Amino acid sequence: MQAIQSKIKISSQQPDWTALIQKLGKDFAQVAAQHDLEGSFVSENYQQLKKHRFFSAMVPQELGGGGISHSEMCHLIRQMAHFCSSTALAFSMHQHLVAATVWKYKQKGEGAALLERVAKDQLVLISTGARDWLESNGEMKKVDGGYLFSGKKYFASQSAEGDIAVTSAPYLDPYNNWKVLHFGVPMKTQGVSVLDDWNVMGMRATGSQTIAFEQVFVPDSAISLVRSRGDFHPVWSVVLTVAMPLIMSAYIGTAEKAVDLAISIGKKYHRNKDHIHYIVGKLHNSLLSAQTQWKAMYSLTNNFDFQPNENTTIDILSLKTNVADATQQVTKEAMEAIGGQSFYRKNNLERLFRDVQAAGFHPLPKWDQYAFTGKRLLAREQ
Repeated sequence: MQAIQSKIKISSQQPDWTALIQKLGKDFAQVAAQHDLEGSFVSENYQQLKKHRFFSAMVPQELGGGGISHSEMCHLIRQMAHFCSSTALAFSMHQHLVAATVWKYKQKGEGAALLERVAKDQLVLISTGARDWLESNGEMKKVDGGYLFSGKKYFASQSAEGDIAVTSAPYLDPYNNWKVLHFGVPMKTQGVSVLDDWNVMGMRATGSQTIAFEQVFVPDSAISLVRSRGDFHPVWSVVLTVAMPLIMSAYIGTAEKAVDLAISIGKKYHRNKDHIHYIVGKLHNSLLSAQTQWKAMYSLTNNFDFQPNENTTIDILSLKTNVADATQQVTKEAMEAIGGQSFYRKNNLERLFRDVQAAGFHPLPKWDQYAFTGKRLLAREQ
């Protein structure tokens, strides 16, 4: 049951990405429950995605990629989540870093080299954004030619098998000013290790282990941004605008799948026969609310044709909170539609319910978002 249907136009020179997702997804679905049970990364799914060049699907064609739009990628991630929400979420983390670089390429003519590498080698980019907000964490020590970086980055999706960690750390400069340096670190660099600590409630197959950095050398040439620590920087208006719709796409797809299962099973559930129509009607309304606000999110991105500003940032973060809450409500109502049997793993609703609980932890968590938004609205002149 999908109140919003994707209308993706694929170039005749490119694969039919939607058809590929439907084909690959059948295999993804076969192993989803086992990966969830084991808490193991969806390695075989990633190999298939690499084989079919999904990791560069959004890279412009002139740089060797598929050239699909931001909104098309949102829909592909949504569809992927129907088969395996963990694969979809992990994949979205790579894509949001690609998306930020595509924006830089289209708007400033920067980032071509990284995008070409992603297209050529199907590199997997790891975001450590959950610990890289305004303050960041870790330690940078200046040495000849660069810095020594130490720290731990939690919730690093795909860290189990990713290629480059896109991260940041605070640095006290020679003038006694705190800065945050942004940079990338190849995962094979000496001093980088991945901890075996991803034992969580939901999205258990995303490979979101902690990355530990111990005296890792970061050359001066790797520093892509220097900003004041603790202050909001315009770069976040780019990253959040392209990232949040992609990430929330995984949760929309998860919620849609929960509704599909609830209706399929609910038709045969005799205990709800007197009021199943009301339950499903309400469930549809809840899903439509989630989908509509998600659609508003990727509309703000306007397929990379936007200029970062405070208004868009406020709206994208507010919509993200609303979509997270709405998808959690949808899965809750889906479970209510079929009663106690939803508590059993065998019909997958239990897993989908657990998976969607992670939606609220992506930046910014609800109460942080409320504070961020309220502070800026109150500071405006009337």
